[in-house]
Amino acid sequence: MSGVLTGFAVLAIIIGAGWLLAHLRVLDESSQQVLARLAFFIASPALMITVLGDADVHKLFSTNLIASISGVAVTALLHILLARLVFRRTASDTVIGTFCSSYVNAGNLGLPIAAYVIGDAAAIAPMLITQLMLLQPAGLTVLDVIEARRRGQTGRARLIRTMITRPFTNPMLIGSGIGVLLAVTGWRLPEVVHAPLELIGGMAVPGMLIAYGVALRLGPLPGRGEPAPYLATIATLKLIIQPVVAWFVGAQLLGLTGPALLGVMIIAALPTAQNVFTFALRYRTGQTLARDAIFVNTVGSVAVIIGIVALMS
Repeated sequence: MSGVLTGFAVLAIIIGAGWLLAHLRVLDESSQQVLARLAFFIASPALMITVLGDADVHKLFSTNLIASISGVAVTALLHILLARLVFRRTASDTVIGTFCSSYVNAGNLGLPIAAYVIGDAAAIAPMLITQLMLLQPAGLTVLDVIEARRRGQTGRARLIRTMITRPFTNPMLIGSGIGVLLAVTGWRLPEVVHAPLELIGGMAVPGMLIAYGVALRLGPLPGRGEPAPYLATIATLKLIIQPVVAWFVGAQLLGLTGPALLGVMIIAALPTAQNVFTFALRYRTGQTLARDAIFVNTVGSVAVIIGIVALMS
């Protein structure tokens, strides 16, 4: 239980530092954009290379991967349907909302919780694979196509070319692909390459969290920027539906029990990742939605994860 509280405390302190720096006018909105771009274009790709590249390939492609994919797929599909048919959100907002309802904080929060609560940091690897190789490429490709249309690149051939080529030019996806390739092949980067990548990757998480703290200070208070029913729907999908689906697939279909099942459920119940806010800043869409959803899901996930641990213990 202490691992859960420790993980959330670390998040709160770094976000608070960003809020304070914005309050003291050390950082402003332009600084927030710089932090987001730094995280998106260099720090996060470096982090993905080192984290995935050093992972045990058997952990990456374990049975838990099926449960992770199932939870993400169901919540993502449900959100897309509700966002478009009920809440009438734009296509770009729908992508950000889908990330908010299914993209878990597997890195800076999932790793310590997996280590302290589940007892195995590698338990987070299947969810990382699901998000970085399936959910993230699909969502960012859609955002790239929307951005291309907004810039007037409306020709069908050009849009098709964008859909095909953008995943191979997106730095986050390139970093993830290199990391998986290293894990699968067993190759190890020379220390002269791995060491600087590790240092640069260390900037990703604090950079995203500080940028988020700046947004909390400079933007409208959480809950005042987006309709409450829509935020409640996203929170329900993320904190209730996703872990329930993961439990059903894990326990009823895959036969997982004990720590393995506990790990699948806790990881599915993690709050929305800070990466989503970085995506929103990068594509200049849904920033308030991402900020509010991350805030609501982070606060709510504390009780959900503690409840899961209590029920499964």
